Amino acid sequence: MATFPNVSFWILLRALLVFPCAVTCGASDRIDAFIAQEMARKKIPGVALAVVQDGHATKMQGYGVAILEGSVRVDSETGFEIGSITKQFTATLMMVLARERKLDLDDRITRYFAGTPDDWNPITVRHLLTHTSGIPNYTALEGFEVKRHLTPEQFVRALGAHPLKFTPGSKFSYCNSGYNLLGFIIEKVSHEKYWDVLDHRIFGPLKMSASYSRDLPRSDNRAAGYEKQEEKLFPRDSNLTDVFAAGAIVSSVQDLTKWARAIDASAILSEGELAAMWSPVRLNDGSTYPYGFGWRLDNYQGRKNIGHSGSTSGFSASLQRFPDERLTVIVLCNLGEEGIATGMARQVALLVESPTKSPDKE
Repeated sequence: MATFPNVSFWILLRALLVFPCAVTCGASDRIDAFIAQEMARKKIPGVALAVVQDGHATKMQGYGVAILEGSVRVDSETGFEIGSITKQFTATLMMVLARERKLDLDDRITRYFAGTPDDWNPITVRHLLTHTSGIPNYTALEGFEVKRHLTPEQFVRALGAHPLKFTPGSKFSYCNSGYNLLGFIIEKVSHEKYWDVLDHRIFGPLKMSASYSRDLPRSDNRAAGYEKQEEKLFPRDSNLTDVFAAGAIVSSVQDLTKWARAIDASAILSEGELAAMWSPVRLNDGSTYPYGFGWRLDNYQGRKNIGHSGSTSGFSASLQRFPDERLTVIVLCNLGEEGIATGMARQVALLVESPTKSPDKE
């Protein structure tokens, strides 16, 4: 297996050669300098960044390389796995289908699946959307690899062999299983494959031509994923979990900018539907948890922050909205270290909003 032990200086040098004014040319270039610094510090091969303000892309930039072996540079069209950012697309499809009365968010999921265990009877579509179903997360279980290509029936049977973690609606527990089940529900009520529904309802209308399933070797401009062990970089493990509607989209910052602008313009969902997606889930005891439908609801340094991270083997991604500032920051990386993209996106947001303020240091 190839290793890349001495890439930190090379990455920094490459980034600064591509962006020679990164340290001297103003507020935008302070962002370039910050990204180059983080790439060198964390040994990130490549990063793609987009900043969207007031519905306009004010910055869209690639840094470093998409593939270390070939020194292919990252640009705004480079495809990265976006992991769980996929969930907001799946949730959006559910909202569209609910608007069309093809399903109801309070339907019990036993309506859509045969052979479910008895303890699944109270589980609703809403529970799946908000990670409150109690179904165990398959990423912690064996038997859900891509090579198995489980059918909906096989997936339900494999999950159903494990008891619920808690009573549905009583707790929040992040669960990719629920979003795979939502993907199967989308297929059942639309009579189309999940990926075709995405194309027809979102990718096609928004002209997101660089967005597709990671299981398709479709694009020449697609980043390779890397993992870091003892400060050395390794190509990511090919034995992948089948994350499907929970996290299998490949996209670019150019495409995700189109998505961010569509959200700002309420082009796919109405303002009321978006407000419902961004409302904290209410648990059985009346308390709430800061998660909506495929979006985390946070505050960052006193700013309202609605967003989501994504992490798959070899990749880290983040899309962070700051609605009071009408600002969205998108960061995609081809290093599989959870949280690095969100940390960078939030620090870039500080530079955008307060150009004289330095990013926090860890």
